[in-house]
Amino acid sequence: MEESKSKEKAIIYTTPWCQFCKHVEAYLDEKGYKYEKIDVQADQAKAKEMIDKSGQMGVPVTEIKGEIIIGWDKPKFEALFS
Repeated sequence: MEESKSKEKAIIYTTPWCQFCKHVEAYLDEKGYKYEKIDVQADQAKAKEMIDKSGQMGVPVTEIKGEIIIGWDKPKFEALFS
């Protein structure tokens, strides 16, 4: 299981000023889970990708383990790691 965890990676659609995005990053850091941050303020194509995936224009939107989590929804993150 540890080996598959190291191959998986989350994607966090974020902006530099988003405080809830920082909560998501801190949580994933605490869990030792790798992630890629995508600044949707700087990359309009990635912003469109985020909206297409989530139906949301706000950040954070996190794609992890095949799930889309909108916002800083700690119970949803905890459910993925339990």
